[in-house]
Amino acid sequence: PDNLDRYTLPHGSPAILRPGTDATLVTYGAMCRIALEAADTLAPFGIELEVIDVQTLLPFDRQGMILESLKKTSRILFADEDVPGGTTAYMLQQVLEQQGGYAWLDSPPITLSGASHRPAYGSDGDYWSKPNAETIFNAVYGLMREADPKAYPEL
Repeated sequence: PDNLDRYTLPHGSPAILRPGTDATLVTYGAMCRIALEAADTLAPFGIELEVIDVQTLLPFDRQGMILESLKKTSRILFADEDVPGGTTAYMLQQVLEQQGGYAWLDSPPITLSGASHRPAYGSDGDYWSKPNAETIFNAVYGLMREADPKAYPEL
């Protein structure tokens, strides 16, 4: 790029990649594309998923943008490719404990992380080892079904 000296992102400023009203999904990096794909798949079911890219973990969400999204949706998922208890747990702790997001939850928060095993070498290793659009869809649909089983029947 020829604009490296002019284009900068402020640290600690997440970006809303897709606005939504039913649930908030917080992620970063390569998972952003997967989260957006899942959001597109959920839309025909009447579920509008807000997708947020945290962009930086340190500092983390200085403006409280994720908390504002949680106040709107009352449901939150954290997704990444790290091991269980890794970055998803860190993001959850920052939003629920540090920002006081626990007060806005209508459903239990969900963390979607990589599996607790070494990924396989091969093209299918990611599918079995890391969250994908299908696992995100199932988690979000499950949240909505828990809130309103009549509106979101078992698939």
